[in-house]
Amino acid sequence: MAQVPTSVVAAAGLVGGYAVARWTRKRPLGGVVLGAAGLAAGREWHRRAGAPAAAGLGALYVAGFAGSHPLAKKIGAWPAVLTVAAVVAAASWTVADRD
Repeated sequence: MAQVPTSVVAAAGLVGGYAVARWTRKRPLGGVVLGAAGLAAGREWHRRAGAPAAAGLGALYVAGFAGSHPLAKKIGAWPAVLTVAAVVAAASWTVADRD
């Protein structure tokens, strides 16, 4: 069975977490999606690229989540979420997925 790229998991966590929070109007539920995807991606980052890379990508994932909030005030919520998801996905692909 083919492995799902960590870049896809991380981007899906950011986009999916926001979508769930917005559409259900339950922010904690969105946080569950965000956290579950982050943990899954983090585990694979550690396995594929080692602890330092996993720590860096995990920090970027959290920074992307936090940074999307002020960015949303400038460019809108969905564009902000999609932008940070793309950045995290690109970094994840570069560090852990590219073979």
